[in-house]
Amino acid sequence: MTSAPYAAHQATSRGRRFAEQSSCYRSEYQRDRDRILHSRAFRRLMHKTQVFATVHGDHHRTRMTHSLEVAQIARTIARSLSLDEDLAEAIALAHDLGHTPFGHIGEKVLDEAMTPWGGFSHNIQTFRILTRLESPYAAFDGLNLTWETLEGVVKHNGPLLSAVPPAIAHYNRVQDLEVDSFPGVEAQVASLADDIAYNGHDLDDGLRMGLFTLDDLAGVPVAEVAIREVAERWPDVSLVRKIHETMRKIIDAQVQDLIETSRATLADVRPQSADDVRWHDAPIIGFSEAFAEAAAGLKVWLYTNMYCHERLRGQTREAGTILGDLFSTFRDDPRLLPVEWKEHLDGCDEADRMRLVADYLAGMTDRFARKEHQRLVRQEP
Repeated sequence: MTSAPYAAHQATSRGRRFAEQSSCYRSEYQRDRDRILHSRAFRRLMHKTQVFATVHGDHHRTRMTHSLEVAQIARTIARSLSLDEDLAEAIALAHDLGHTPFGHIGEKVLDEAMTPWGGFSHNIQTFRILTRLESPYAAFDGLNLTWETLEGVVKHNGPLLSAVPPAIAHYNRVQDLEVDSFPGVEAQVASLADDIAYNGHDLDDGLRMGLFTLDDLAGVPVAEVAIREVAERWPDVSLVRKIHETMRKIIDAQVQDLIETSRATLADVRPQSADDVRWHDAPIIGFSEAFAEAAAGLKVWLYTNMYCHERLRGQTREAGTILGDLFSTFRDDPRLLPVEWKEHLDGCDEADRMRLVADYLAGMTDRFARKEHQRLVRQEP
């Protein structure tokens, strides 16, 4: 497929921080995707909470399955808009690498604990992993991804118009990511694919876990239309099939609206390069106004009826206790860190030591965090 002029093109890529020989059979963006897939940080997502901790069942989403679903949606949208699918997929696969164990409560606890030393953000942590912490190669730290992939990760939520985080500011001195511009079009696709995936799949998990029913979704934007259409076409199928058909329609409706709206915007703006997209005065990929409002309403409903559900409170309290206790333990005695981490302590000031502790804790899976809590805090064998 021929890519559109505003898509990313390997021939005009701004390259990697450290020059490497090109592959004779993979594009640079394919190599980025493959490096992310083969990373230890990506493998750990298998055992990190999306919404429900893995102890509650085997069929709901984890950070890894969520990332794979985001990548699939991103590829579909990218192909429909004649963009570089591999770049969209690479950004989608990388976007959650920096998440802590135990989902958003883990990030909240770690951010509060790190307040005196700059706080904690999973988006910034993702960047640190890609450029520094994940270091399997002999020639450089990090994965040495292309400028376009790193830009997409840094601008996952749009331009950085306020204070630039130190980790990104430091990197910008050697490779300017133009953080005050919008991201390229593939990155915009990956960001909205993330929204589409968790709106649909979190709803699916909540239904299957019994936090609410299809009847509870009556009047909820986006969902009510899908529920009605499934009920009219398949009135006698099992609940499991009804839920699946409803989720399909919810996701498809979002993808279709995004593609159609973005095509119209692209036809109106007529960008002739990726930089035309970056320096346009607004994002080019997006939902229609009516659908954006409906999707926002669905997010609000999920927050109230799922993420704050009383059945998740026990999980939230346990997760907060575990990560808070572990931070205090390593803060008080960093020498308890594993050997390969302790070797970085020499010459560190307090801020660097605490960032090292945060890096270690953020990389833990749910089950490893529980295991370390039992060993170090509860002192169980």
